[in-house]
Amino acid sequence: MSVDFHAGKVLAVVGESGSGKSTLARMLLRLMPVTSGSIKYLGKDVTRIKGNELRAYWRDVQAVFQDPFSSFNQFFTVGQTLRRRMSAKQGDESLDELIERCLSYVGLKSADAVNKYPHQLSGGQRQRVMIARALMMNPKVLLADEATSMLDASLRVSALNVLQDLRSRLGLTVLFITHDIGQACYLADEVVVMENGLIVERGITDDVIFNPQNAYTKRLLADVPDLKGSLKKRTH
Repeated sequence: MSVDFHAGKVLAVVGESGSGKSTLARMLLRLMPVTSGSIKYLGKDVTRIKGNELRAYWRDVQAVFQDPFSSFNQFFTVGQTLRRRMSAKQGDESLDELIERCLSYVGLKSADAVNKYPHQLSGGQRQRVMIARALMMNPKVLLADEATSMLDASLRVSALNVLQDLRSRLGLTVLFITHDIGQACYLADEVVVMENGLIVERGITDDVIFNPQNAYTKRLLADVPDLKGSLKKRTH
């Protein structure tokens, strides 16, 4: 079964640990070889591209990973981290202006963040900086691989709302990979369920939640008893 995701939409890939979600993410990012099938981006097969073509693909497809702390060089401030991301201006915008704009997209003030070191930030702030760093490349696709799993429960909804806002404001396509089907359904337009490296169900979020077809999907949903009620109040 193929996985398609469309511009400006949020597609969630959900499954328990070992289901193949992160392997799929690494393949989509071309960080590990694709042993079968293909990856097509904007109609072009990018499965085996190299050099400048691969670098252009990486600019368009940016990732935010599970552990924001390990994504930092602990000896660099936020400003230094973000400046190293870009070595030149984008159009007429200065690098400082670009940093300020990208931090504002994730709800951080540049003056409050750029001179701080990673250990001086909360977990939620570090994750927001990592999202801002990805945004500096002006990507078309943001791949979030378990991007909220290391946050406290109180911060997870805030992080999901940041991703939702970026989709609405910037027209980003978001691929959200998670073990938490509740988070997936809160955020996503469509849901893909994986088990043992295989896609066992996919569809529009409400269809998957209110009319699941696969026994594995039903078991995941049973672990979130209040999900259906909360989804009825959901707005995108």
